[in-house]
This record gives sequence, C-alpha cells and structure tokens, in this order.
Amino acid sequence: MFRRILYPYDFSGVSRKSVDYIKKLREAGTDEVIVLHVVDSRACKALFYDTGRSLKAETELFRKASKDIRPVVEELQAAGFIVRVRIETAIPSQEILRIEEEEKPSLIVMGSHGKSNIEEMLLGSVSEAVVRKASGPVLVIKR
Repeated sequence: MFRRILYPYDFSGVSRKSVDYIKKLREAGTDEVIVLHVVDSRACKALFYDTGRSLKAETELFRKASKDIRPVVEELQAAGFIVRVRIETAIPSQEILRIEEEEKPSLIVMGSHGKSNIEEMLLGSVSEAVVRKASGPVLVIKR
C-alpha cells in the first residue's frame, strides 16, 4: 500500500522519532524511503546580506547535513529499506511539495514540529503547509 515514502528530515527530535513509524510500515509493503533534508535558503539570506557569505553558509549547511543524515540512512537500510537521500536548498514546505510531485511517493511521513518552535511561529508551520497542500496522504508524527 505505501511502497515509497517521502521522509522530510530536519534533525529535530520529533523528526527523528518518525523513523520508528517508518520501520513499522515495512510490514505494510514499504520498500523504499526517500530521506529529504531541505536547507532553508531564507535563513542563510537573512543571516548574511552578502551573497557570497550566504552561498558559503548554504554550502557548509549542505556539507553538515550530508554527514549528519548518515545514521538515519544506515538505520533504515539495516531495517531492509532501499534508501535514497536528497538534500536541497529551498523553502522547506515548498520543496517538500515539489519533491512529492516529482517522486510520487505513496505517503509522506514527517514530524509535527521542526527544529525550532520560535522559527515556526515566525515562518509558519512546515508540516501544516504540507498537510494542507500535499496531493497524497501525510502521516504527521506528534512529539
């Protein structure tokens, strides 16, 4: 039923908790997980007015994400999933929806809150935007 899962992962605790739910979906026929991390382009631009410094910050965040995402990938692979990783730089909710359109997953599994509640108040809830606008089902994992 849920053959391919899109898993937006932002390194938060609730996002990490989603892995346990994804592993349970193996019994429901899931065999592929696309782990997606989106480096928020707005954060880099807001912090660094200078375009060169902003690009350098994005590059460093991309490099760090590539390293930090490995334990989750390895855990999912050990559970028997085919895992693909995508790290993108964009506005998170918009990019998740774009990747959903491109990859056509059976299900999106994501945490209810991201890394920072303050950031969510200022920027809006990524999970809420995805739930409202996704074309397919979304499983939101609470804290």
